[in-house]
Amino acid sequence: MRTCFTLFCTKVWPRNFPFSSPFLNFEFLKQSHCSGNQTLKKTPCFWHLTSVPFPPSAAHIAPIPSSSGLSWRKLLSSRFRMAQMQSFVFLVHCLNLPGAFFIPYLIFLFTCGIPVFFLETALGQYTSQGGVTAWRRICPLFEGIGYASQVIVILLNFYYIIVLAWALFYLFSSFTIDLPWGSCDHEWNTGSCMEFQKANSTLNVTNENATSPVIEFWERRVLKISDGIQHLGSLRWELALCLLLAWIICYFCIWKGVKSTGKVVYFTATFPYLMLVVLLIRGVSLPGASQGILFYLYPDLSRLRDPQVWMDAGTQIFFSYAICLGCLTALGSYNKYHNNCYRDCVALCFLNSGTSFVAGFAIFSILGFMAGEQGVPIAEVAESGPGLAFIAYPRAVVMLPFSPLWACFFFLMVVLLGLDSQFVCVESLVTALVDMYPTIFRKKNRRETLILLVSVLSYLVGLVMLTEGGMYVFQLFDYYAASGMCLLFVAIFETLCIAWIYGAERFYDNIEDMIGYRPWPVIKYCWLFITPAVCMATFLFSLIKYTPLTYNKKYVYPWWGDTLGWLLALSSMVCIPLWIIYKLSTIKGSLKERLHQLTCPLEDLPSRPGMGQPLPSTRAGLLMLTELESHC
Repeated sequence: MRTCFTLFCTKVWPRNFPFSSPFLNFEFLKQSHCSGNQTLKKTPCFWHLTSVPFPPSAAHIAPIPSSSGLSWRKLLSSRFRMAQMQSFVFLVHCLNLPGAFFIPYLIFLFTCGIPVFFLETALGQYTSQGGVTAWRRICPLFEGIGYASQVIVILLNFYYIIVLAWALFYLFSSFTIDLPWGSCDHEWNTGSCMEFQKANSTLNVTNENATSPVIEFWERRVLKISDGIQHLGSLRWELALCLLLAWIICYFCIWKGVKSTGKVVYFTATFPYLMLVVLLIRGVSLPGASQGILFYLYPDLSRLRDPQVWMDAGTQIFFSYAICLGCLTALGSYNKYHNNCYRDCVALCFLNSGTSFVAGFAIFSILGFMAGEQGVPIAEVAESGPGLAFIAYPRAVVMLPFSPLWACFFFLMVVLLGLDSQFVCVESLVTALVDMYPTIFRKKNRRETLILLVSVLSYLVGLVMLTEGGMYVFQLFDYYAASGMCLLFVAIFETLCIAWIYGAERFYDNIEDMIGYRPWPVIKYCWLFITPAVCMATFLFSLIKYTPLTYNKKYVYPWWGDTLGWLLALSSMVCIPLWIIYKLSTIKGSLKERLHQLTCPLEDLPSRPGMGQPLPSTRAGLLMLTELESHC
């Protein structure tokens, strides 16, 4: 006879609990698949674990999908395969800041990027909770940090996947002998269209209004862009179908949790690196590639006096590292308690930045080739914004032999990169919701239904950005909803909460208990002083130097458009102060008593021997659950 353990409790069951029995159900809700006499007790403030006879023929109790044995590094690394895609944004800055951009970039990397990245990942691993409940357990007063990050993730889910719809459209358009953006012989082309790559020394281009077929394909075929946000126009049904396909792929890749996602990213995370190597080899072999590489590396130190250079570097670090989005906390919560997250975080950060740096050689070698073909400076070859991926490279691929094949490879890479990042954004939101409402979502098929609901709602909202004026809406989301300003604001409170409220030394003790040693002390001092100071200075500078949004440096948004953008930005930032006000006004006692109660971590957190109450989620064995007091 075997023993079946039936658990009934009112607390969230930790994801990283060191289970010693394969017959224990991972769900914290009462679950019983045992036959024979069963005893189930529930007493307030106590856990009770009762053993009953278990027949050998009974079915094996399977864990919930989110508790699979997959190491979070396999899933988390998928976020950093997006480094190739983020490198396009990185290169936009470099086009105007060659060489010198690396200096502020590296400063932000070591003072903000790595410290905050490690903070969020260690927090998830330590608390074994998602992006909201982790902050609730560490410091209930600052639970609004989690809500702010999830609002940003929700807005990201609305608009980020639009890039995949565009990439899928380009991918399907590449299955042809002659690429449709390679000539001016199509119905969407205008009389100003000119094929620059065919121009030679006997042809002098004097028409200032001349446009390339690549730009006309992007604006007149893909977007069919209107003259302003006030004219949304009709829905682009082809893009709507591409967006639907993107969400269907995303849903079926993650609907079973990180276990199913981990299987998918084995391919989606490795193929882009293979493509990067191919593009790098092909790029450096083109004539004129050396000029592009020299432009990429040559530093113009005079540009360091421009504060915008520092703002751009900070924004790039925060966005490409997925900091302050709750993703790192959610993914870290699936990790084993004693995993060396410090080693993993440092390695992944260098992998991210290293990928961007290597991708720069691949892209700038091609830009050097394009500049030589057109006879223009390299800085004038590529456009900014989405045009860098959907104008610059399509223009370059036309000049390569077997251009349809290269186009297919490139846009397949973009799709895979985008899917990887979309996986993480959706997983972050779903994990937070499941941890916040476990009694609702930790039941059979509830998680799959939640992911389906998130996908459907995000798809319906995203349709607005696929209208003829949708590009203007997309840029509003991109400029305000997940901008550096919002991320910097959240980062300030994250570091203040951990370093000054919870205690940097205490958090270092928790990390030492997890990984067996204390990380480099410099990271602790970054949390205490350097990171909040740098983030605050950059945040204030972004407010002082704020400039209204424009599209393509020509179209100026109306006042109500900018107002809508600020509402998107404030929707996340106000969560932190509003939650502080709400919590202080809803509990009894003097202000000092309320502050003390709301700034103390919950007592069910893991603790080192001798430092407080032991907890079931870390070193406790299975039998310690018999009568473990709970103060929830």
